[in-house]
Amino acid sequence: MPTSLWTTSFWRTGRWKINLQVRVALISALAVVMTVLHAGAQEKPAPEPLTKYLGRRIAQPMSYHGIPWLNRPERLQEENPEEMLEQLKVEPNMTVCDMGCGDGYYTVELARRVGAEGKVLAVDIQPEMLQELSRRCERLGIKNVDMVLGLPHDPKLPDGKVDLILMVDVYHEFSNPVEMLDAMRRSLKPGGRIALVEFRGEDPTVPIKPEHKMTKKQILKEYKANGFKLVSQYDKLPWQHLMFLSPGSESE
Repeated sequence: MPTSLWTTSFWRTGRWKINLQVRVALISALAVVMTVLHAGAQEKPAPEPLTKYLGRRIAQPMSYHGIPWLNRPERLQEENPEEMLEQLKVEPNMTVCDMGCGDGYYTVELARRVGAEGKVLAVDIQPEMLQELSRRCERLGIKNVDMVLGLPHDPKLPDGKVDLILMVDVYHEFSNPVEMLDAMRRSLKPGGRIALVEFRGEDPTVPIKPEHKMTKKQILKEYKANGFKLVSQYDKLPWQHLMFLSPGSESE
């Protein structure tokens, strides 16, 4: 395997094609739902996507062709998912958002932890990712996950309903971070938090391309500029930062 884990040629191999007929049907259904939801509504023009933000180069989003990489066995050693999840302190009856959920690597475990009376809002901008997540939930009998087809500048979250937003290795790909952070801030309940997980940009031994890593300094620079403060952090994951942020300023 190459040193960099972000090998696009691997993602684009034909081995990972899914049933075209099913894919087209689901994409069409999602398009109809989105059309109905927005019928008659006055939508603001979508902002231009950025390539840089506050001195940082914005990474390209990972395609759904990378689903096999998301489920690689090595992820257990590289990220220690169980330890990360324990730090979230997810409780029954919570409403949790898995932002940039992909095919649901973390979604299904969050769903178990919030219980039957809780809810997971699984947000992704690629219908193919949500399709795979739907299959996973059906296979596992999980019924408390709402799948949300977001936009690059709008996660389509309800205002004031979310206890926790988990973002694992996805924030650095946001082409409109200001709009996304504004929407997430509005979605949080009083006391709600963002749990941000990003590969450590300070550590040259983490074999990830630089644009797919972030330093703590850069994270705080961007989040403070958008009305968030650092609440706590956990520094014992193998390759990643785990930082908890909430609306407000450091003086509060």
